[in-house]
Amino acid sequence: MSKDYDPKEIESKWQKVWEETGIYHAGDFSDKPKYYTLIEFPYPSADGLHVGHPRPYIGMDVVSRKKRMEGYNTLYPIGWDAFGLPTENFAIKTGKKPQVVTKENSDNFRRQIQSLGISFDWAREINTTDPKYYKWTQWLFLKFLEHGLAYKAKIPINWCPKDKIGLANEEVVDGKCERCGTEVEQKEKEQWMLAITKYADKLLEGLETVNYPERVKAQQRNWIGRSEGAEIDFKIDGGQTSVKVFTTRPDTIFGATFLVVAGKEDKFTGKYATNPATQEKVPIWEAEYVMSDYGTGSIMGVPADDERDRVFAEKHRLPIVENYKKAGFEDFGKKVVKYKLRDWVFSRQRYWGEPIPVVHCEKCGIVPVPEDQLPVTLPEVENYQPTDTGDSPLANISEWVNTTCPKCGGYAKRETDVMPNWAGSSWYFLRYVDSKNDEKFASQDKLKYWTPVDWYNGGMEHTTLHLLYSRFWNHFLYDLGFVPTAEPYKKRTSHGIILDQKGDKMSKSRGNVINPDSITERFGADTLRVYEMFMGPFEQAIAWSENSLVGPRRFLEKVWKLQFKVSKGQTLGTDSQGLTLMHQTIKKVSDDIEELGFNTAISTLMIYANVLEKQEKVSQKEFETLLLLLAPFAPHITEELWSELGHSDSIHTQPWPEYDNSKLVSDELTIVVQVDGKVRGSFEADKSMSESEVLEKALKLSEIQKWIVGKEVKKHIYVPGKVLNIVLS
Repeated sequence: MSKDYDPKEIESKWQKVWEETGIYHAGDFSDKPKYYTLIEFPYPSADGLHVGHPRPYIGMDVVSRKKRMEGYNTLYPIGWDAFGLPTENFAIKTGKKPQVVTKENSDNFRRQIQSLGISFDWAREINTTDPKYYKWTQWLFLKFLEHGLAYKAKIPINWCPKDKIGLANEEVVDGKCERCGTEVEQKEKEQWMLAITKYADKLLEGLETVNYPERVKAQQRNWIGRSEGAEIDFKIDGGQTSVKVFTTRPDTIFGATFLVVAGKEDKFTGKYATNPATQEKVPIWEAEYVMSDYGTGSIMGVPADDERDRVFAEKHRLPIVENYKKAGFEDFGKKVVKYKLRDWVFSRQRYWGEPIPVVHCEKCGIVPVPEDQLPVTLPEVENYQPTDTGDSPLANISEWVNTTCPKCGGYAKRETDVMPNWAGSSWYFLRYVDSKNDEKFASQDKLKYWTPVDWYNGGMEHTTLHLLYSRFWNHFLYDLGFVPTAEPYKKRTSHGIILDQKGDKMSKSRGNVINPDSITERFGADTLRVYEMFMGPFEQAIAWSENSLVGPRRFLEKVWKLQFKVSKGQTLGTDSQGLTLMHQTIKKVSDDIEELGFNTAISTLMIYANVLEKQEKVSQKEFETLLLLLAPFAPHITEELWSELGHSDSIHTQPWPEYDNSKLVSDELTIVVQVDGKVRGSFEADKSMSESEVLEKALKLSEIQKWIVGKEVKKHIYVPGKVLNIVLS
């Protein structure tokens, strides 16, 4: 055994062993209780991983490793969310086919991730661009179509003129394309839609049954935006038409002194309507604060009760009626429920996505592709450029587009729009449980065994859209009897991103990306892992600091050197402070991992290692406990040291250490001794020692004797179990 710590040799050695033995493969139907941990599977970009990517992988790896050691049959899978614009744009730029780009990228990502010792079950690896996978994405779409939840409609859509695709409302941020930042235009176009609004109430009710942070639940509720209220008709003066107003406060109608409509209703502006409660004429105005896609696009202005209405009324010198009569909730209009949520714009005008499996027949209309003809695969093409007409590049591939109708056998054309990359990520967690199944998207037995996911961690930016979409798909499949639970995830947590050293977001365009390969080459994977868990609270954004890698590396070197202090025959005393510290450390690290307190868990392990380092000898029990607690964070060095202790089984298959509550408080106390208020010494005392015994022992200490020799002790002041002050003058 080398005296020096050599991470490169150790890490490559054990990664090879773990791969050969399949130690992290989760077996189906084990007698052990199951535990399913999940990360948001990565998009394999051409740039490869930067140091921010592994933070969530390592975090859930720590949880997964601990769960295995606690006796759970733990599933921690991995795959690639690989359809979408970045790969298509890179293919256009380089002239490579998206299929080739995706393979190169995912191969590189896989190599980088495996070099970090993440305990993924690679036997279940999936890729959304694999026809064997998207066959089932298409099959699921056909189920939506069969049950009336997928439909085509001509609607005004958000159009990105740069990417030349339609965008869902959720993909537009402050009027701009979420991905490229271009100002979005409105364009009339036929689009495939998924009727997520039909599941609005179920998605709201389901939030009451899951363990999500309250802010995440609030985001979901706000996005769905359920409002109970009334629709009230205000008749237009001098005609038969009326403005239909939606209000959550119909009881305030007696205070309504004007109406406000969104821009699309400007045909009403400048006219007057009659308030059905007061029978008074009220002017109709247009204002930006009324949303055309919420409620009816028209509201009644009650300036005495609403701040925005008051500001508007004061600006335009409109009446403000204070202390008006309150109406009953159903005195006027019709009770209704409205939602901010809109049906999901599901089609995209690009090449690199799942083909929508329908054909258009002049005789039969829209006809689904039969299940036995799935998957409808993408044709090999040379040109992926989006078109100015708004059609997908697939529309130009006549030999692929032209086909026969599965229903009548006549001439038909394939659908040329493709699915959004949200499609493959809306159900991937289900495929992991049975990723090689060619007959079903997953077997019922395996779904019943593994689902729901026990703990899902992902980015805060995905706690609205991806979470909402995947919950919707799972609820739909539950209603069809295909999955055992309505909610897909029991628990959801989030992680903060890693910023560059200046506190900016890492991106290729900024030139501030740090490749983890360079870090593992210099410091080792275990150091990188420990640093990323130690650098700050897991849920907060934190700035990268290469200088700070030195501390975790020195900590691991300290652990390495402790092996040379181990006395294999030495045991811990039953009442020793060492025993108490060991049990306190077990409890603290165990609790912290469950609360994502990885940084404080590592801090606790560092303190424990420092204490052991100061001892002349370290018992094997103390050292083994340190290794077992450190193993989820630094799997390579702990595996090596465990082996050096003479163990033939992997440390990662050992039971997780348990603490004894009775050992958490020591029977020994440290008494600090002062002379005339200044600390001059200390000693260990038993809890049962009386005050007179404490004084007697203190007076005999050599470091105290030199201060009191030849002097008279006037009195002493004792703070039980803590401080003894000997007063001479």
